[in-house]
Amino acid sequence: MINFATTSIELSRCFPVLQQLRPHLHQKTFVEYAQELRAEGYQFAYLESQGEVVCVAGFKIAKNLFIGKHLYIEDLVTSEIARSQNFGTIMMQGLIALAKQEACQAVHLDSGVQRYAAHKFYLNQNMKINCHHFYLALE
Repeated sequence: MINFATTSIELSRCFPVLQQLRPHLHQKTFVEYAQELRAEGYQFAYLESQGEVVCVAGFKIAKNLFIGKHLYIEDLVTSEIARSQNFGTIMMQGLIALAKQEACQAVHLDSGVQRYAAHKFYLNQNMKINCHHFYLALE
């Protein structure tokens, strides 16, 4: 069963796993920034094994004209030491169940083009590749 990180302590516990996906994050500023994101509707879900956080997902439930109401996964990572133990699948199933409970029409995510193992995982979760994501860095 997935847990939701809402307190500073829970968010701090998620940081080491999230940093494996987002190495640019800094522990010193993470909790404050995570709380700002939470105020904007961003949520953090996590799984534990033997008292340690092993999988973290960051997501939003949103609406737009293209998709309607949907759950958008922005971050999903399983700790390197806990991979291939079904935690990613458990997290995905939990997020899909939450999306259904919230009457969402779909679950969406983007994944970097270089993340081949992640793509294989998402395809094994019955997700489809349906669009390209374009990016323009603003300096």
